Amino acid sequence: MAAIDQNTLLERLRASLDLFGGYVHAVRPDQWGAPTPCAEWSVRDLVNHLTGEQLWVVPLVGEGRTIADVGDAFDGDVLGDDPAAAWDAAARGARDAFSAPGALDRTVRLSYGPSPAVGYCSQMAADAIVHSWDLARAIGADDRLPAELVDFAEREYAPYVADLAKSGVFGPPVEPPPGADAQTRLLSVLGRRV
Repeated sequence: MAAIDQNTLLERLRASLDLFGGYVHAVRPDQWGAPTPCAEWSVRDLVNHLTGEQLWVVPLVGEGRTIADVGDAFDGDVLGDDPAAAWDAAARGARDAFSAPGALDRTVRLSYGPSPAVGYCSQMAADAIVHSWDLARAIGADDRLPAELVDFAEREYAPYVADLAKSGVFGPPVEPPPGADAQTRLLSVLGRRV
């Protein structure tokens, strides 16, 4: 992704976590088992995934630990009896860890090796943006994403979009309709059918 100043990056992270969190709080009790655009994931699975992702930030960024150090601490269900509260706590921890003085200047040890914390933060924000659409679509909420977040995610994914489908995490790209807007183009390249 093109260079972005740290304050703007932290604003995008906060906005993406707030966006996803708003949808988490909008999930009705009868919707936790509903399907999502993410193959084989229910609403609860999707929220659990993103909550678990946030839980990793504190040990990796805030404490300088490795994946091996953390082990399987965040495997399985991390939502418990109150998914919204679990999300809020995890998102707050991630936001605070990334916002700590000097945090974005660190190197974190991820599953694929050492990575600049600023890059990890960008990836986490982009992931939350796209999964916000997934969650909104699953619960029947307004799924229009803020333009600045779509632009941010599009720039984040652009350098490695060709490799995403190969990862097995994303579906193959979908051809967007002629004249598609930026949000539709972003979602299409990430395998979402809009």
